[in-house]
Amino acid sequence: MGASSTSSAIDARAAREAAEWLVRIQCEPQDAGQAQALARWRAADPQHEAAWQRAELVMGRVGTATAPSGNGAALGPLGAAALRDAGSARRRATTQLLAALIVAGPAGYLAWRAGPWSAWSADVRTATGERRELQLPDDSRMQLDTGSAVDIAFTAMERRLVLRAGAVWIQTAADAAGRPFLVQTPQGTALALGTRYAARIMDDESTLVVVREGAVQLRPARGGEPVRVSAGQQARMASGAAEPVQPAGLASDGWTQGVLYAEKTPLGEFVAELSRYRPGILRCDPAVARLPVSGAFQLRDTDQALLALAASLPVRIHQRTRYWVQISGLAAP
Repeated sequence: MGASSTSSAIDARAAREAAEWLVRIQCEPQDAGQAQALARWRAADPQHEAAWQRAELVMGRVGTATAPSGNGAALGPLGAAALRDAGSARRRATTQLLAALIVAGPAGYLAWRAGPWSAWSADVRTATGERRELQLPDDSRMQLDTGSAVDIAFTAMERRLVLRAGAVWIQTAADAAGRPFLVQTPQGTALALGTRYAARIMDDESTLVVVREGAVQLRPARGGEPVRVSAGQQARMASGAAEPVQPAGLASDGWTQGVLYAEKTPLGEFVAELSRYRPGILRCDPAVARLPVSGAFQLRDTDQALLALAASLPVRIHQRTRYWVQISGLAAP
């Protein structure tokens, strides 16, 4: 790949077409005709080839000069499957994002790697509303929350999970080689000391760790003092320091049981949390956002949770479609 393909300006139209090709090869069956069409497009204009090489760089596929392999490498196999199932709206949004990153070049690549879209290439990921449990190579158990992504990086020296998005629950198994078990997030690492615990990347760029058995040592990324979190406790960790430990409430990791717990939680906060488990748009009118919500709500049926809100609070559920829901006061039109 020449230097000019990664450092010179890329025409916006060429970037858009390169993004369309990249999404297409993830979402459609691969055949010789498609590969030949892509090759013709790349050869038709130097800007096309430059845009395609920039696309490969952005998506972490530097050096892939051959025809698409058909295994979803650019977005990761799970990311490709998610796109195939998502329909045209998701594909359009993805194409627009990729085109912008192609134009932005290396800076766009770094932004993508740091942002939530990088979760597409993770080893394991979950879609909205999905929770998944699986056994790790060392017989430890892992459960992923909705919209989560994790890389499994086990070596001869350590057992490491890299949490890119969302939340993960771990029940560690004894390791004959004595390898430490760590969960890494952008804010630092959580070292398991024989334990059952959950870690979640929060919206405020902190990591919440909840310990139910054993203990966990939090190690902030920028070298702050380690903090020990014992069973029945929780603590938040920013990149520079870990906050003091607190008692762990049911709401902190209720998702591991498929339950969203609330205890006088402001409705706006509750709706924001519930929306993580429901595809589409779920909004709360600011006029009712401070109403207190209490109860236990099953995550497998968010429609039932909405009905429970309407039955217990002075609110109305406006459901235009399955994917567009507004919660407002009874007096609202």
